[in-house]
Amino acid sequence: MAAGMTFGDSAPDASPYADEGPYGTPVVKQKKAGLTRRGKIAIAVAGVAVVGGGTIWFQVHSAAVAKDEKEAAALQIQMKKLELEEMRIRNEQASGDKKAAAASAEKIQAAVDKCVKDSSSQLDKGYGSPSRSDVVADCKKQYETTDGSGMQAAGSTKDAGNAGGGINSPALLGLVAGGGLAVAVFARKGKKADA
Repeated sequence: MAAGMTFGDSAPDASPYADEGPYGTPVVKQKKAGLTRRGKIAIAVAGVAVVGGGTIWFQVHSAAVAKDEKEAAALQIQMKKLELEEMRIRNEQASGDKKAAAASAEKIQAAVDKCVKDSSSQLDKGYGSPSRSDVVADCKKQYETTDGSGMQAAGSTKDAGNAGGGINSPALLGLVAGGGLAVAVFARKGKKADA
């Protein structure tokens, strides 16, 4: 049926194009797209909190890293001091061993010279008498084997000069143990600070 025509009791068909009011179809107010004022404030507060928290975390992290670097540098310096002390002790020990070896060598040489001088009266006296080289060799053999302390000192001097020489000094062992203890204490302090 046509719009606006009525027959009897029937109601007119509602047409989407029919005028509903005296001034035409009312315009429906559209809601604005986007956030409300309250939503914008919430996002701004959350952004400030994230930026502020990130800045504070970065400062705390930077301070912790700087502290760790200072402790590592201090530990490195302490380890260098311990290495220098160890080298000083080794050098003193090697110097003492060299002096002992030199003194022992001088004693041996003096004894050999005295032996050769005492035996010089028998040199080249006749057929079958020993030659000078035989007398010197016999004296060296006699005095070098009797004084073993000089040979031990010389042997330890040779070992002390090697890079892989053994640790002979209790003081050196004490220094190494003290250095290990210091490293353990610093490491433990670092773990407590991180926790």
